[in-house]
Amino acid sequence: MPPPAAGKPRLAYIDWMRGLACLLMFQTHCYDSWLSPAARRSGFFMYSQLGGTFPAPLFLFLAGISFALATEKLRQKNLPPGQIARSTIRRGAEIFAFGLLLRLQEYVLAWGWAPKSDLLRVDILNTIGVSMMLMGVVCWIASALFLDGKQTEGEPTEGAPFLARSLREKWGLSLAQPRASLILTATATALLISLLTPLLWTVWRPRFLPWPLESYINGVHNLGTPQAWMFPIFPWTAFAFAGLAVGFILQSPAVKSRETTVFLSLGGAGVVLVEFARWLDAQPRQFYPVYDYWHTSPSFFLIRLGMLMVILTASYAWCRWVVGKWGLGQWRFSPLIQLGQASLLVYWVHIEFVYGRLSILPKRAQGIGAASAGLLIIFLAMLGLAYVRTRTKGTRIKGWIKGRGAELLPRVHRAPART
Repeated sequence: MPPPAAGKPRLAYIDWMRGLACLLMFQTHCYDSWLSPAARRSGFFMYSQLGGTFPAPLFLFLAGISFALATEKLRQKNLPPGQIARSTIRRGAEIFAFGLLLRLQEYVLAWGWAPKSDLLRVDILNTIGVSMMLMGVVCWIASALFLDGKQTEGEPTEGAPFLARSLREKWGLSLAQPRASLILTATATALLISLLTPLLWTVWRPRFLPWPLESYINGVHNLGTPQAWMFPIFPWTAFAFAGLAVGFILQSPAVKSRETTVFLSLGGAGVVLVEFARWLDAQPRQFYPVYDYWHTSPSFFLIRLGMLMVILTASYAWCRWVVGKWGLGQWRFSPLIQLGQASLLVYWVHIEFVYGRLSILPKRAQGIGAASAGLLIIFLAMLGLAYVRTRTKGTRIKGWIKGRGAELLPRVHRAPART
């Protein structure tokens, strides 16, 4: 089988990585919900939950990459920055609304024993929606500062009503390559969010805010102190902005002409980030009054980001060389890509069958073998659901789901599901 066209692996690897995030999410949730207290003291459970630190960063990182793809497609249509911002921010608001709706559904299904505070819990869907809205705002501001040179002298500067052309020129903010400004802005935003996180969780806590609002800053919920199991803006949105920077890099025409080299370079940069973060953490002096490596540390953010970049390279290599050159693509089916193409749906549905009243196994009462069997059932059921969702054509339900962000991301063209 000849190698796939350049565009296909670029899209297939996104779905494959998202499917991997779904698989890691399934195993994390299943073992956390079903294993007995004795089984939870095992090394198996420890490594299972360690693997569970990847799904949320993966979803957010991929949200940033796909956000860049969608933004670039809108830019190629010569849409003004303000219109692009409205479109992308509206997509983020829709995902945020899905997060609130999921909280409401879980509260209703758990009527009688779920606390009302669960309605305002900051979960991953909420954070993805907020991240997309923030990325829309940041990209709009960056476009306002660094115009793409397509404007004529008398053309209005939509998207930058507060910045006159003369002021931008005075500050020296005009760049020949607007994509470079977007990459630098996204990178700087990710770094800033990571650096502020330890302070906003401790000495700079915005205690003056009501807890539902402060929870979006540091995950405090209604418990008085920030909670590690929440997904607040700090630090989680940093992964989305890091993905946004990578997405804009991958959209560069110069990069597309040497795609393989760029992906390998990204993987190498990921290894460098991991080693740098380990060195940084080993330093005897710390910059923060309260240092929590596993939850707020910029070092741990850099390590996870580096590993995400390595996974990105490995996913691309799999979709390009293993599928394209070893002939596996002739199977025309990949479980991970299939899951990735319906990630919102399988996330939404599996939660109730693992954590909710419809749990297929009694919670906190299973051994590793029984929980693993339940995990297999969940995986196959969600794979079947994803298959039906992607293969159902001509129905209003499918069109509504697809048009409203079934993959947690902006609309991008999908490659066929392949191994």
